[in-house]
Amino acid sequence: MDLGVTLLTGIALCLLVQFVCFLFADADLTLLWATLFGSKPETKLKGLVVWVTGASSGIGEELAYQLAGCGSRLILSARRVDQLDRVKLHCLEHFNLKDKDILVLPLDLLERASHEAKMKTAIKHFGNIDILVNNGGRSQRSLCLETNVDVYQALMELNFLGTVSLTKQVLPHMTQRGSGSVVTVSSVVGLAGAPLATGYSASKHALQGFFNSLRTELTEYPRILISTVCPGPVQSQIVQNAFTEEVGKAIPTAGDQQHKMVTSRCVRLILVGIANGTKEMWIAQQPFLLFYYVWQYAPTWAWFITDVLGRKRVQNFKAGLDADSAYFTKPKPKSS
Repeated sequence: MDLGVTLLTGIALCLLVQFVCFLFADADLTLLWATLFGSKPETKLKGLVVWVTGASSGIGEELAYQLAGCGSRLILSARRVDQLDRVKLHCLEHFNLKDKDILVLPLDLLERASHEAKMKTAIKHFGNIDILVNNGGRSQRSLCLETNVDVYQALMELNFLGTVSLTKQVLPHMTQRGSGSVVTVSSVVGLAGAPLATGYSASKHALQGFFNSLRTELTEYPRILISTVCPGPVQSQIVQNAFTEEVGKAIPTAGDQQHKMVTSRCVRLILVGIANGTKEMWIAQQPFLLFYYVWQYAPTWAWFITDVLGRKRVQNFKAGLDADSAYFTKPKPKSS
């Protein structure tokens, strides 16, 4: 009897510790385990050639810096050449890389006919591509009833087809070598829907479906990693650059970024996931991380939560308030 009580007490304490740890977690349990006991990016990624799209700002820019710190050789791509040059200069000034270790390769995901030539340029410079990080894309902030269909087409062309096009150029090189990693930055809305992001969520759901299916096609290549990253809110410029109800119409204001995960932490977790061959990464602070698990294991409750918070988010948006504040704090009026 005493042994049984001791055993139950031990189990209860273990569950309590796990629960408390989860309250402060900012990634799925597999990824957090890898951060503690898995391979370190500084070891696994040193010397590898990594192609990062969307490298001129936000997550892509931070990826460039942390990869440079790991000793990776870099291909930096985006449309804004001046910003890519700025990122390269920062890497050269702060990390132990030489000019030849970083290739600035301007790229427009919408210009799919150019992707083959871009890939050949990268191969010619480095001889190979070890990792492709699909990070380029744009978000959305608009109501479906007010959004022009052209916005949906633009989102799918950029976020989905542009990413697929570049992947299809790089993947044959990896299958020929028998190794490589294709890492695609998706989103929490690639797993669950969210108001004001119908087109963006659709494009991310499409990416999830594509890469989950692609992974099953490549089982004969065990050394090729197909990984998707699903971040929650992260401090970046993705909201500032978001589509609205009309193509070419700028978003009035991006709202407060302070409640979001810092970019450096998000990127560190991504690199840990890559170093440890993680196929899908959930990265978010609470309460978003809890929402991932509720959506996965208790979808009926998830729909209830989505309805409550979604309704508040739409109300804030219509009232000209910070829509994201529905998830965090009492909304403050947008500046005029």
